[in-house]
Amino acid sequence: MAVGSRFVWLTILAAIMMLAVVAGFLVFAASLERREPRDVTIADGIVVVTGGADRISEALSLMERGKGHRLLISGVNTQSTPEQLRRRWPGREELFQCCVDLDYQARNTYGNAIESRAWARKNNFRSLVLVTASYHLPRTMLEFRAAMPDIEITGFPVVPEASKLNRWWQEPALMRIIVLEFFKYWAAVLRVSLGFPAR
Repeated sequence: MAVGSRFVWLTILAAIMMLAVVAGFLVFAASLERREPRDVTIADGIVVVTGGADRISEALSLMERGKGHRLLISGVNTQSTPEQLRRRWPGREELFQCCVDLDYQARNTYGNAIESRAWARKNNFRSLVLVTASYHLPRTMLEFRAAMPDIEITGFPVVPEASKLNRWWQEPALMRIIVLEFFKYWAAVLRVSLGFPAR
């Protein structure tokens, strides 16, 4: 094959691959939940992945509605004390005292899944409600289901009003988050399918 023809075919192949990536991203963005569910099935436990105050507020509300027996806040900043967390969500001191556990070990989504698995097994839980941001939920569900296939996991997407997911293409900061999450998701899909642990 002549050099010119080879270049043409490589260019066409690159264009097709780029279109496939763009199409995949658009499908991913369109699949993100725009509304929080009105209700969720009762589970043994609730896990919330840190990353936004709205997530923890929603998880605490689910606990107050009797949707789980215990709550794990996974990925807590090592500088945050239990007392500081209780003060941040006043009026829920009893809930924190009786039914909330804190995970300081997890530093990424894979770590959230591993620490949550240990917590679920320690409590003999067979079902979990997983609370995180809407754009983060696909990858988090993937990691959690891979880490604990024997536990039923129900996702609860948190959709902050400020996120403006319905017009994500008009919000540069949000668009960057979704693009990054899209590539992280497919990297996790590849890693999980090959059976490699996260680094």
